[in-house]
Amino acid sequence: MLRIKITAEVGGVQHEYAITFGRYGRKNMASGFAYASAKAPGGREADAERLAAVVKALTGKEPRIRRMKGGEIMIVCGREHLDGFTRYAELAEVIEKWLEETRGR
Repeated sequence: MLRIKITAEVGGVQHEYAITFGRYGRKNMASGFAYASAKAPGGREADAERLAAVVKALTGKEPRIRRMKGGEIMIVCGREHLDGFTRYAELAEVIEKWLEETRGR
């Protein structure tokens, strides 16, 4: 697993987000997930919108927002988001190493 932690302020609300990437399915595709917090100002829906805005600003691609049973909201990032995060020197080497290590699993 690869966890990317992001501290951001959106609309006057500062929050720390964690997106956890893993390899899934028969094709071993890299996917990342984060859950919106019900305790965040404005609730889950507002938190999900803020996180989606942060991911889009950092990667250039808007993530998918999945509304789950029970009210949970999951932000789903794909390989294109992971590639977008490699634009940042702090993340590039770690992401490339993780991708290489998990390629054949």
